[in-house]
Amino acid sequence: MSLWEALAVLAAGVAAGTINTVVGSGTLITFPVLLAVGLPPVTANVSNTLGLVPGSLSGAIGYRRELRGQRDRLLRFGAAALCGGLTGAVLLLALPSSAFDTIVPVLIGLALVLVVVQPRLSRALQARRAGNGTHAPEHGGLLLPLGLLLASVYGGYFGAAQGVIYLSLMGVLLDESWQRINAVKNVLALIVNGVAAVFFLFVADFDWAAVGLIAAGAAVGGVIGARIGRRLPPTALRGVIVVVGIAAIVQLLVK
Repeated sequence: MSLWEALAVLAAGVAAGTINTVVGSGTLITFPVLLAVGLPPVTANVSNTLGLVPGSLSGAIGYRRELRGQRDRLLRFGAAALCGGLTGAVLLLALPSSAFDTIVPVLIGLALVLVVVQPRLSRALQARRAGNGTHAPEHGGLLLPLGLLLASVYGGYFGAAQGVIYLSLMGVLLDESWQRINAVKNVLALIVNGVAAVFFLFVADFDWAAVGLIAAGAAVGGVIGARIGRRLPPTALRGVIVVVGIAAIVQLLVK
């Protein structure tokens, strides 16, 4: 790897760490850069997964204030993320790389629709519950952990726009502010990346130079992303999610 290639990977790590903390989809920045500098796809994928872990950690720490009072929720959702992330990592080595090519853009598109209609859908659900005299399940009932489990399987496999899917599911099924939901999303991403990275350490080959560069950049980016993301109002955050999600769909379709 030349000096300019190393700088490009480092810059991609910073950008990915920032956008992962705010929304997600940082893999759409780092993965193409790793391919461009000559890494094979699977090596690029596993190196990227391990490299992004420090960024997920710094982003989660940056949102620690919004995590207060969500311990039980994190334990429930974290278990789903742990199981899903490990399953996805196994599938990465067992399935052909084209296995998710068709379904992933559809999943992201559906997630974006949920993000856009979330305010109206949430109001409708609240009105219905008020009419029935019921309350929203504290942790989204059974549907949310199941959805997060499936999203985490995808996250362990590849992870592009994984955060968008997390945010859309929790935004609709939880009665919480977007910032507190985003804080949970960062922890779930940390768990998925972490468990997948540990699995890959035993069964896959890494490019350690790429891992180190992405890790250094992503750690800085996570701090930057936490500062930016916490200042965004809900409407602006939804707008960023939609823009990033559309970019993800376009990139996945034209690659």
